[in-house]
Amino acid sequence: MKTQITLKDINKLAIPALFAGIAEPLLSIVDTAFVGHMDTLPKESLAAVGLVGVFLSMIVWILGQTRSAISTITSQYLGAKRLNEIKNMPAQAIFILLAISIAIVLITYPIATEIFRLYNASDTLLDLSVKYFKIRIFGLPFTLFTFAIFGIFRGLQNTFYPMIIAITGALLNVVLDYFLIYGLPDFIPALNIQGAAYASVIAQFSMAVLAIIFLYNKTEFKLKLQFPLHPEMKNLVLMIFNLFVRTIALNAALYLGSSFATKYGSDSIAAYTISVNIWFFFAFVLDGYASAGNILSGRLFGAKAYLQLKILGKRLLIYGVVLGSILAISGCFLYYPLGRLFIENKDVLQKFYGIFWIVLLMQPINGVAFIFDGIFKGLGHMKYLRNTLLIATFIGFVPSLLISDYFGLELYGIWIAFTVWMLLRAGILLFKFRKQF
Repeated sequence: MKTQITLKDINKLAIPALFAGIAEPLLSIVDTAFVGHMDTLPKESLAAVGLVGVFLSMIVWILGQTRSAISTITSQYLGAKRLNEIKNMPAQAIFILLAISIAIVLITYPIATEIFRLYNASDTLLDLSVKYFKIRIFGLPFTLFTFAIFGIFRGLQNTFYPMIIAITGALLNVVLDYFLIYGLPDFIPALNIQGAAYASVIAQFSMAVLAIIFLYNKTEFKLKLQFPLHPEMKNLVLMIFNLFVRTIALNAALYLGSSFATKYGSDSIAAYTISVNIWFFFAFVLDGYASAGNILSGRLFGAKAYLQLKILGKRLLIYGVVLGSILAISGCFLYYPLGRLFIENKDVLQKFYGIFWIVLLMQPINGVAFIFDGIFKGLGHMKYLRNTLLIATFIGFVPSLLISDYFGLELYGIWIAFTVWMLLRAGILLFKFRKQF
């Protein structure tokens, strides 16, 4: 197996991974854009979709780390030419993941009201959040199942089929959103925010079905549960645990951002919802090259090709900064149309336009952070990723947010805190990589 990595090799993995990655945040972005233009309670509905999206993202990112762990182990065994030794391991991980996700559905459904009160939601916003959540939560097992299968494909150095699955789901969601939110006269009643939730769940289910079809037709891996547990399950669980703690820290920042934005009023949480959804979208665009780093670094590490691994890191660093800069410049040209894409309310747009420049300024920094995040996942260095997020969140983000809140900076303060957060993540990981390689 060749260890020389070219730009063509990187793009062959990164570009499909990019399209596969942006399909996931598109589910929330499309929901946000459609409900923001409803005739009934558009501002409150947009905010509700934002709150539920943040909460569900928290769960998906915590449990979805199984994808990275499966990808890391698979790619390292592929690089070591021992792939046949782990054929039954992914199925065991997927069944455990499904059991946990179903338990979360059963636990969170009856306490939905209490969950969103923790986000400072009340009255109409609370009611809409609960209605939307009690439908969207049923898509969780399908999303996590699909993510786990994506991990198998990534480990096999294949991001094409995940791209096809993700794009299909995203396009289906767009069509269903239109008809279920606004209705079709004489055929489908307008379901408003609940229609957006149904559209997402149907799209998530469809993606899970496609994932099974591609897995069985394009790989030698099957979903047959066999015992005893594979010896690598111990390593996989340890990786997932470290990523779990890491993601708790990550979501602490996201929770605090949403909670403080809600405290500042309905206009602020609506503006924050728009900005954070665009931030998520940009993050998943950058994650395409981070995924290539994850996939290729795991293979090179398994093959003990350390010089090529060092070269890969340098190249991806440049690509991350360039891509982040392109996103920032594109956002400058689309500054005002992007806001109007989500809502027409002038008060909300004024707040959004006031802080969106900070989101754009962050993108090159995000490119560095996400690239090395992916590389360290491929190396299996989950403990270091965990510690990095703990430092960035509790030494960087939280103090910055509290200081900004004290001085009344409101939304500006939230995004300043996120900028500090990303600077620490990027700086620590870059330092570690250069020191090690």
